[in-house]
Amino acid sequence: MINLKTLATVFITVFLSELGDKTQLATLLFATTNKDRLTVFIGSSLALIFASGLAVILGDFISKNVNMNILKNIAGIGFIAIGIWILINNK
Repeated sequence: MINLKTLATVFITVFLSELGDKTQLATLLFATTNKDRLTVFIGSSLALIFASGLAVILGDFISKNVNMNILKNIAGIGFIAIGIWILINNK
């Protein structure tokens, strides 16, 4: 059974994360140089589906082999480090 709350949360998060992302910009450039827009859309969509599938498989493997508290700490430290890096390098 599909959990609609999880589905909506993941959809909104990924959708907003992809807006203006280099993947979207690459797709935009392909669409400007290729008259077959449907093929560009299908190719881009399939790439995102496969990349997301790989992330789910990897996430499932990690969740079964790494303690969740350790994983949360690593993720938190990673996001803080990225935030600090962005603040330092924002010139």
